[in-house]
Amino acid sequence: MGRKEIHGNWKKVINNIKDLFDFREVLGSGSFSQVFLVKEKKTGNFYALKCVKKKLLHHSNLENEINVLRSIKHSNVIGLHDFYETRTHYYLVMELVSGGELFDRIIDRGMYTEKDASHVIRQVLEAVSYLHKNSIVHRDLKPENLLYHNPDEDAKIMISDFGLSKMSDHGVMSTRCGTPGYVAPEVLAQKPYNKAVDCWSIGVIAYILLCGYPPFYEDNETKLFSKIMKAEYAFHSPYWDEISESAKDFIRHMMEKNPKKRYTTEQALLHPWIIGETASTNDIYESVCEQIQRNFAQSRWRKAFNAATAVNHLKKLQLAHNDPPMSPTGDVPDIEVVDMCCPGPRDSHLDSNGNPHVSVPLSGEVSKGLCPLKPSHTEPMHALVVTETGKHAYQSEPQLDSAQSGKRGTNQIGQPLQTGICSVM
Repeated sequence: MGRKEIHGNWKKVINNIKDLFDFREVLGSGSFSQVFLVKEKKTGNFYALKCVKKKLLHHSNLENEINVLRSIKHSNVIGLHDFYETRTHYYLVMELVSGGELFDRIIDRGMYTEKDASHVIRQVLEAVSYLHKNSIVHRDLKPENLLYHNPDEDAKIMISDFGLSKMSDHGVMSTRCGTPGYVAPEVLAQKPYNKAVDCWSIGVIAYILLCGYPPFYEDNETKLFSKIMKAEYAFHSPYWDEISESAKDFIRHMMEKNPKKRYTTEQALLHPWIIGETASTNDIYESVCEQIQRNFAQSRWRKAFNAATAVNHLKKLQLAHNDPPMSPTGDVPDIEVVDMCCPGPRDSHLDSNGNPHVSVPLSGEVSKGLCPLKPSHTEPMHALVVTETGKHAYQSEPQLDSAQSGKRGTNQIGQPLQTGICSVM
């Protein structure tokens, strides 16, 4: 099979990316790409540089991601600054965000109210409304793809990861894709769908932001998908007792089973809970954070290169403009990858560049009438961690095997913990 190329006169062809950028740190590594913190030599500006080997392009969604990012510009969407090509690689120069993930910020803030959740959802709605007006459907909205622009208390939310997004002028799609737990009923039912799938996902996110756990729990995807297709969710006591009826009404309209009756982004932006008229100011921090840590802790603690580390490193870089790049030669630095569950030297599971041969699993056993979802290959499958010696390594996200899957714990309301549901497939 020949190498797949990206065509366009907007590409900038260069010999060596290091003629333009100093490589500083590794921000993430996925199945088909690596992301680096880089400093542009000409301007001194910092960016996130996504590097993709051309020989892996036929496995990735890079071309689709580029086409989408080149066509949009919004204050709540991570932007594409530039695009370069060498003989062996493609490089996306992305806007750098340093404020950390949504859940981390909630846990760190100390106080949290419905009004805070409403403010987050309003920003997401404004960005998605912009996308929809430009005939773009994200198709993979979830908390992990919502990042804060900077560490400031009033930092804005940024939507990331457009690997599964779709430009659809006619508005109807059929590809089964997304992340279990956030995907809309019509996708699972193998029906043609439209931009309403994003609104469903926003409803799921709003639900989680108000209680700390997902609306759909099951210990296998067959049962999970069945519940989603029936829109079987509830506002459990005592976790929802203090949540306003307006918030619940908003969620019901967003998580409406019938996509024709489901709120559009325009309708959602006019809801009293989003406008701010009815969102409660009672502190729900303790209850929500306890549930977030119970249900999403594995995602949180696997990420050692968190927002605070990024900010501290950026400050150090600003004080040391003349320090040398991370690697003096080559297209991209070689990276040592180790499994933090079983630390040790590199083995046959790693390629010559120290990158793991990752096999991304599709959804598990599904019943008749359900089909596996197309996984998102764009989100890093390994998070940067700092070892005791101060060196960097990648921590693999272990997959639960069939024997382990039956041993999952439960949360306070007796639902099994769904660590796999909220992670990248």
